[in-house]
Amino acid sequence: MAEAIGAQSIQFSQPPYILSSASVVGTKEGEGPLGELFDVVGADDKFGEESWEEAESTLQKEAATLAFGKADLAKEDVRYIFGGDLLGQNIATTFGLMELGIPLFGLYGACSTAGEALILASMAVAGGYADNVLAVTSSHFASAEKQFRFPLEYANQRPLSSTWTVTGSGAFVLGAKRGNVRVAGATPGKAVDYGVKDSMNMGAAMAPAACDTIYRNLVDFGRKPEDYDKIVTGDLGTVGREILLGLLKEKGFDISDVHMDCGIEIYDSKEQNTNAGGSGCGCSAVTLSAAILPKLEHGAYRRVLFVPTGALLSTVSFNEGQSVPGIAHGVVLEYAGE
Repeated sequence: MAEAIGAQSIQFSQPPYILSSASVVGTKEGEGPLGELFDVVGADDKFGEESWEEAESTLQKEAATLAFGKADLAKEDVRYIFGGDLLGQNIATTFGLMELGIPLFGLYGACSTAGEALILASMAVAGGYADNVLAVTSSHFASAEKQFRFPLEYANQRPLSSTWTVTGSGAFVLGAKRGNVRVAGATPGKAVDYGVKDSMNMGAAMAPAACDTIYRNLVDFGRKPEDYDKIVTGDLGTVGREILLGLLKEKGFDISDVHMDCGIEIYDSKEQNTNAGGSGCGCSAVTLSAAILPKLEHGAYRRVLFVPTGALLSTVSFNEGQSVPGIAHGVVLEYAGE
């Protein structure tokens, strides 16, 4: 069961639970600050496949299979999948999960897809349409660079405002059965466009959308920033973080003490040359699975607002000179172990 709260939020009166999660990442992610927390770190970024795109599909399949095992569920126990990636027509998701034979909702929210998937999966469980569902997303540095920018062989220089696309997949099993972490509510985001046209500065493009969703969540639920142990954005990086904090202060909210950005956490930017930080659908998903959910499961965090952020551009829109709208989806996660 769920009810509408405020202008655009949802409160789950019978909340679904995150029963398990899994994180599978590439070599660079494994060398970063969170490396020891991930479930699987690949020996190489092709994961035994012939192409980068096939490698990304393998990431998703491995993450999904591992999450099923952690929840002690067979694939037949999972009614629906909500999943997506950055590639044209969600080919990483389609080819990666097709063999599972589970009805699939293919999603595209750019790097915010983890939030979109978790919200829709939660609505399906809370509405009584499924006992168990899977939310899964992925990204791959090489496949994303190939589609959105230049082939790696081009060896182009990257500006300091740029972020590094995470090679990784995060999968989450949600269900009606009680667990230690519940999805208590959500604030679906709007597309917000401040006219940014620099595709190498996605933090600036996404920060206004993150501000809009966080502000709306606080107002809709009647909360203050300190009511959350952490407000976690997806992949704003160092540039986007500063913009976000400034925009929210203009609206009367200072989240600096509780803010965390997955794109900043996943890499050591100086040692790993990732400039402003990490990005990609996999960035927020693997960080949530490996670094945030364990603290919620054990009560170290009592309530977290998880806000993955996405830059809604394509090769077509960019080449036609369009700006880059942003979007951010907010998911309220709470400790439910007592």
